Amino acid sequence: MPSVIKPREREAILQSLRAGVVPRIGLQHIQVGRKDEIAAILKDLETVTQGGACMRFIIGRYGAGKSFFLNLTRIVALEKKFVVAQADITPDRRLHATGSQARSLYSELMHNLASRTKPDGGALPGIVEKWVSGLDYDMRSKGACDADILKAIPEKLAVLQDMVSGYDFALVVRKYFEGFLTNNDAQMASAIRWLRAEYSTKTEARQDLGIRSIIDDQGIYDYLKLLAAFVRMAGYSGLLVNLDEMGVLSHRLNSSQARYANYEMILRMLNDCLQGSVSGLGFIFAGTDAFLDDKRRGLASYEALATRLAASTFAAQGLKDYSGPVIRLTNLTPEDMYVLLHNIRNVFACGDISRHLVPDEAIVSFLNYCSKTLGSEFFRTPRDSVKGFVGFLSILEQNPGTDWKAVLGQTKLEATPPEDVEASATEESPAAALAPSPAPTTPAPDGPKTDDDLATFKL
Repeated sequence: MPSVIKPREREAILQSLRAGVVPRIGLQHIQVGRKDEIAAILKDLETVTQGGACMRFIIGRYGAGKSFFLNLTRIVALEKKFVVAQADITPDRRLHATGSQARSLYSELMHNLASRTKPDGGALPGIVEKWVSGLDYDMRSKGACDADILKAIPEKLAVLQDMVSGYDFALVVRKYFEGFLTNNDAQMASAIRWLRAEYSTKTEARQDLGIRSIIDDQGIYDYLKLLAAFVRMAGYSGLLVNLDEMGVLSHRLNSSQARYANYEMILRMLNDCLQGSVSGLGFIFAGTDAFLDDKRRGLASYEALATRLAASTFAAQGLKDYSGPVIRLTNLTPEDMYVLLHNIRNVFACGDISRHLVPDEAIVSFLNYCSKTLGSEFFRTPRDSVKGFVGFLSILEQNPGTDWKAVLGQTKLEATPPEDVEASATEESPAAALAPSPAPTTPAPDGPKTDDDLATFKL
């Protein structure tokens, strides 16, 4: 018996699918397939819960369901009492930079920080408040006063102070606690602003909090590790960081030095996760096949990452292997597509079988029509089929009594061309093409070549 779907969830799901994007809520009403992939993620989450770490690369072509998978993972992690930070990589928000782009990414992650009680983001104040109020309650139940609580804070935060940049992080949490005890809302807001990396100058931070440092481009990974330790102290299972659109790093950054600096950051994170150097932290990166396999611009161009992310030589002839960091999203089967369209029809009816707009025969006819029109793209990228089916049902909903066979016969379904990021990225500006060629440099033994594309181009 299908569950009842709320009107708010219905509209959010249909509007998102109609635009070809992933809905933020109600994914459980339309999710199909990916059983093995979800099982692998659940195993990773259990590892993080036990104090370990994990890193996954979700690889698939445009429209294959990477963003949907990330959002589904977010929902599953929240149910497991995780704190989830999610953001999209852009040229202005990336893992490594010198012009505040990395700090901008960290700030975006903090704004989107979600917990079970705040699934839509903005959970950072609640997490700090939970730890502060819990410590306050435990100390006062033992007869402690405000002075005793302030003296106990360094002992409680000693674990953080032993980590890189931990002293400043612990000091900001203490400033928040002091504002909590003295009802100083301005100091509490300043502490949250510091934790969100919203201070751009050290002078402003010193004036508001008396702290001489800020979260800058060089320290975002260290502060993610600190945040992971802190959320576990607050009673959560761990911190999960989801980053989508990783292909921007490989095909939207024209500077080879900028690309490889970001790859070095990914390598550092991967080494820490594989070697057990970090606790309670998980990363999930989503990108296209070119982001991973392109030997000129992708991760495959960085030898140290290419060897660590290489697939097992025994995973051939249809054999699956999810023990490595890379998960490649396979094509949906015809049965999965049928169930997916069946679920979308159910969303239109708000879970009421009697309100279905078309019979099962219409779904089969639509699948056959898509197979003939889109060909192999039908199963490789379900986005176009889903958009077409939502539009098909929308027409029938707004025109009661219309024969679905006549509507289907007049519909023209075309595949959306994938974004040609490779072409747009490799087109250097005229100024860059005419610039003098840099002096050749000797690459690191396990690193990539430092010369960029078109670096030796001459008129």
